[in-house]
Amino acid sequence: MNTTLTNVENQMTNSEQIGVLNDYFTKFKIGKLLNQSGIVKTKGASPLAIFTALFNLAFHNKNLYQGIVKNKKVDVDKDAAYNFLNSPTYNWRRFTLQLCRRIYFIIRKLLDDSSEEVLIFDDSTYSRNRSKKVELLSRVFDHTDMKYIKGFRMLTLGWSDGNSFLGLDFALLSSVDKKNRYNEINPDIDKRTCGYHRRQEAVTKTTAHLVPMVKRALDMGVRAKYILMDSWFSMPSAIANLREYIHVICMLKDHPKWLYEYQGKKLRLSELYGKLKKKRGRAKVKAQAIVTLSNGKQAKIIFVPCDKKRGWLALLSTDLALPNEEIIRLYGKRWDIEVFFKMCKQHLKLVKEIQIRNYDGLVGHTSLVIARYNILSLYQRQCMDQRSFGELFRACNDEMTNLSFMVSLERIMRLALVNIRQLFNFTERMVQVMLDQVMGQALKYFGFSSRPEELLGV
Repeated sequence: MNTTLTNVENQMTNSEQIGVLNDYFTKFKIGKLLNQSGIVKTKGASPLAIFTALFNLAFHNKNLYQGIVKNKKVDVDKDAAYNFLNSPTYNWRRFTLQLCRRIYFIIRKLLDDSSEEVLIFDDSTYSRNRSKKVELLSRVFDHTDMKYIKGFRMLTLGWSDGNSFLGLDFALLSSVDKKNRYNEINPDIDKRTCGYHRRQEAVTKTTAHLVPMVKRALDMGVRAKYILMDSWFSMPSAIANLREYIHVICMLKDHPKWLYEYQGKKLRLSELYGKLKKKRGRAKVKAQAIVTLSNGKQAKIIFVPCDKKRGWLALLSTDLALPNEEIIRLYGKRWDIEVFFKMCKQHLKLVKEIQIRNYDGLVGHTSLVIARYNILSLYQRQCMDQRSFGELFRACNDEMTNLSFMVSLERIMRLALVNIRQLFNFTERMVQVMLDQVMGQALKYFGFSSRPEELLGV
């Protein structure tokens, strides 16, 4: 994002924030979405009232204990809130996907056909270092601090157009190795419920989640052409499986067991680099090769210089027609998901807002935090993206569109002359003559030889 969600929050008072969020709740029919996801009333307050109270906690800068347990002004009591989060029958994945789908289609109306939509996979640690009895709590490795922590890994699939990011789906993962799990699945959970299936996901290998999550995103109408991944997910088998549904662009790791077929030989990444002819000087791409993956299909690997000890990084693209510079540029959009994780943890209270032992409660609260982020992302897009203020700004905002300069100028002039005609009662013929004169001078100034009608598509 060009402007972080923090700036969006800082521009509004708490009352203004809650008012805006309530408008979105009405627009998206949150109560109906909850009902369609099996999140229905059992006793006490309605699901919408509980969801709203929990949703607004972060904007009041209070945790669950301060905002609900000790707050006598709120209509939701403690037991209702905990029962709401801890229910194993509530389908939070369906709710997240359906809400995100509605937000996505609003943003998509702002995009043109040439916009580059991408899906992004990544994971982040969900730390619970002070916990002991949290269900499925495990010992997981934090790649940022390079040490083991107590908690979970939050595998997330997101969507981005380079300006806005949406969290589509997630899996809160424990450890596959039973030795690394401090606690096991609650034996009293009904195996027919959504909660039990989410628990089974938690003890499944990460790679088993990639294809199902991508299929769910594509089935909901996302039209992304590429999926971006870090090197942790770039094993050849995973790339081959994902390629059946979407093109893959990813960073590669020099793993001794990850082999790529090149000129009839299966080589690890460093061996492949050693066989390639290198470009000298300050070339953006030092070497490239077309390799064959485990499914028999080809992919392009490019090697770019870096300041690490080995001196290079490798990027893979299953789209052979994609230019090397485009591979590098598109992969840069993967940074959006890093911003997403930072915002969720630091500002939307992903980990610190609630202390709960039930695995369903963790899933429910995480879904709620992602809903906060997605709604704020839409609010930011509508407020900070100039195109949402009318056709004039939509035409001239060169940051978020791919319009040529001349087409943008023509649109601005047309809109301006419409106002002039209304003010001075000019005829349509007079307005057209004025437009032709202005655009003709502009074309001459910028050195275009074609007639205005040809360039502007009139």
